[in-house]
Amino acid sequence: MSRALRVRGSSALILAVATAAGLMMFLWPLFVTVSDNGEHARDAPLVFALILPVVIAVVVAELNSGGLDVKALAMLGLLGGVGAALRPLGAGTAGIETVFFLLVLAGRVYGAGFGFVLGVVTLFTSALLTGGVGPWLPFQMLGAAWVGLGAGLLPRARGRAEIVLLAAYGAFAAYAFGFLLNMWFWPFAAGTFTGDGSNPGLQFVPGDPVWQNLRRFFWFTVATSTWGWDTGRAITNVVAVSALGRPVLAALRRAERKARFDREVRFTDGGDGGDAGRGGYDASLT
Repeated sequence: MSRALRVRGSSALILAVATAAGLMMFLWPLFVTVSDNGEHARDAPLVFALILPVVIAVVVAELNSGGLDVKALAMLGLLGGVGAALRPLGAGTAGIETVFFLLVLAGRVYGAGFGFVLGVVTLFTSALLTGGVGPWLPFQMLGAAWVGLGAGLLPRARGRAEIVLLAAYGAFAAYAFGFLLNMWFWPFAAGTFTGDGSNPGLQFVPGDPVWQNLRRFFWFTVATSTWGWDTGRAITNVVAVSALGRPVLAALRRAERKARFDREVRFTDGGDGGDAGRGGYDASLT
């Protein structure tokens, strides 16, 4: 199977480091200690929101250096534009997100590296179209990038089994995306417990054991987004993949076969008077 954007060598290492750094940025509330409580603790997400685009840019640049050719770039622009146009159709309505199923299917066909970059491009473009630019955008971009990345790493399957696999992954990705996006702003949404003797409830408590903060965060997520947003996103993904998965996969794979992303066109200046002599390309592919 060809890949529109290959991940190998230093690209894989950079991607792994960026993923680890991104997770740390999402999960920052779990690492804030009592001494960090106060105004500086509240600055953490803003600092991360400034650093995260740099991390994403480094990863995208490194992946591109591994061989994003003109054909793959054109496909990236096309799918990014389609995803950006799809997102406003459902975003903000009971958790319906019409863009994630496309990330899943494209990542499946064109590979993990392409899926990662497509997630970044799609969320950034859609934010520009809808005016959704803010400190949350880098986190949304990285979360969507991981959705496309994971789709490209799924095991092989064919026919109905592949559709079931992709639908199940789409449901999982919907909840995982919601979990991560909730975590980074949880202290702002639920408040930070100040230790005044009252019950912290669902609030973030700096310095508490990780498992206790995770328990409060779990119930916070269930109460605020699991049923109203994440489940809507999961249902949308499952329905879209089940209904449109076969034709969309077929179209993407047909484009892949025609583009032959992993082949290099060998240009010649042959003097036989044929197409090659007129600046065309030799039919031989490497």
